[in-house]
Amino acid sequence: IFDEAHRAVGNYSYVFIAREFMNKAKNPLILAITASPGSDEERIEEVLENLFIRNLEIKTEYDRDVQPYVFQKEIEWVKVDIPDEFAAIKRGFEKALEMRYKKIRRLLDIDLKNATKKELLALQEALQSQAAESGEQSYFEALSVLAEIMKIMHAIELIETQGIEALKKYLRRLFKEAKSRGSKASKSVFEDPIFRESMIRALKTDIEHPKVTKLKEILKEEFEKDRDSRVIVFANFRDTAEKLVEELKSSGFKVEKFIGQANREDERGMSQKAQMEILNAFRRGDINVLVATSVGEEGLDIPSTDLVIFYEAVPSEIRAIQRKGRTGRARRGRIVVLMSKGTRDEAYYWASVKKERAMYDMLYRIKERLIQRDQSLLKFISSEEEDREGEKEEKRRGGIVVYVDSREMRSGVVKRLHEKGVDVRIKNLDVADYVLSERIAVERKTDEDFLNSLVSKDRLFSQLINLKRSYQKPIVIIEGNNIYSKRMVNPNAVRGAIASIAIDFDIPIIFTRNEDETAEYLIAIAKREQEIKKKEISLHSEKTKRSLKEELEYFVSAIPDVGPVIAKNLLSYFQTVEKIATADVDELMKVPKVGKKIAKRIRKFMTAKYDE
Repeated sequence: IFDEAHRAVGNYSYVFIAREFMNKAKNPLILAITASPGSDEERIEEVLENLFIRNLEIKTEYDRDVQPYVFQKEIEWVKVDIPDEFAAIKRGFEKALEMRYKKIRRLLDIDLKNATKKELLALQEALQSQAAESGEQSYFEALSVLAEIMKIMHAIELIETQGIEALKKYLRRLFKEAKSRGSKASKSVFEDPIFRESMIRALKTDIEHPKVTKLKEILKEEFEKDRDSRVIVFANFRDTAEKLVEELKSSGFKVEKFIGQANREDERGMSQKAQMEILNAFRRGDINVLVATSVGEEGLDIPSTDLVIFYEAVPSEIRAIQRKGRTGRARRGRIVVLMSKGTRDEAYYWASVKKERAMYDMLYRIKERLIQRDQSLLKFISSEEEDREGEKEEKRRGGIVVYVDSREMRSGVVKRLHEKGVDVRIKNLDVADYVLSERIAVERKTDEDFLNSLVSKDRLFSQLINLKRSYQKPIVIIEGNNIYSKRMVNPNAVRGAIASIAIDFDIPIIFTRNEDETAEYLIAIAKREQEIKKKEISLHSEKTKRSLKEELEYFVSAIPDVGPVIAKNLLSYFQTVEKIATADVDELMKVPKVGKKIAKRIRKFMTAKYDE
């Protein structure tokens, strides 16, 4: 049974789990459920295919067999006027934005004036590919201008829908980025006198967004009616959530934030343990107001929420449905949507309503199509079963073992290795992402990871030093096609880092296009090591606590060409490191698996002078 089934696209875990289940179960049957499949027909079709769905059933709260189990939800729209000072700041940002629209029209002959954020991101991806393939300067210039447009648009969104404190925090981060990272787009924005004027005006302003006052009024009214009410306030941004918690606490409300686990540059996320503690306190009533970001939209088991407040509207029908689904579960529920008049708040709200209507229309069409397509699907599943039998046979023939760091579990590489029949063993590795033999370990970096690591070279180089110390033949894999264009990092900086890894650290680099190709390389290397070279596979970890026996094995295994198996044989035969160090070639050759070549290597290592 897959809950929140709309997630089953791309490399999401559900896709892999469903395929494995269909491969291994004798009589497989999958039930997939979601309240918000979305209005994108192609995405819904992908979910159906990924989860092997043949029949579709649609239920709404208006269906007779559903009505006894749901409670009525009242939806209110509360509109506020943005202050004149906010409008003046916004006008300055819009002037700066118009200048960049003109630049894009000159460079690409495209009018972006009414483009959505989604459309801008799609254009950015297309331009990155064009820039990488052609190398034309106009594409790189357009990418930089596009990055400026998105930064200014975000500032406008914050002043319209969030408030002055959220905008101030964003502007300070932008300034820090322009100074420390050398971002061309950030520098250009800050050097623009029109943007700078509005920025200074914003930083001097202390007027708060009228939504904050309205929010306090709504909460006061709710708790006067019922002091045991539970309320969730949804906010899109962490900065806004932080500010709302601060404001509501100062007004006497029992409130806490609920945010995701991911860390940000200037803020730590909330651990799973902390999240659970907050939710338990909310259930008990120790907290009666929860200010949540998008992490609170799905999967929360809080049946007694009386009021849900949207601090801002969201254009996504999926997110709107999930937010509304937080109330009306155990008793009558109320939903309030705060909107700034004449801003994207209103546009976002009506966009989500329109998409929700389109979603139901589309689902009924797909249901009809599924009924007609049932026979062809049966044939498809039959052929899939034949393919799976072939895959199972291939897996039975394989015997490759790969140790994988637990942090790599989210990547498609691990799934691909498993599908290819590799014995994947998950560990918390101190160094490396993948260990392929006693002497080979791999550090994998996506192009985005690699470019991010250039900002903090010390961290990258310390990883490589530990890798080099722990394994005889470390390898770095850089995965992706946008290494020279993704973050507008100077190509010379990228080349310099790659040269340093190859020359200064003497670590070979393999470039791969995607996760599939990375997995293929790992399998090829592991096969060469384990099947052809007959190398053992073991972990050379940087553990802080080892027994003396483990320390001895680790020490001896670090001798060139020795490794863990021969190390154990040497210690079993000689008992001490001292006797190994003083033994001659003939004595060493008496040890199992130690031939003349390895014996000479050990003697050379033990007698070599440091200065030489």
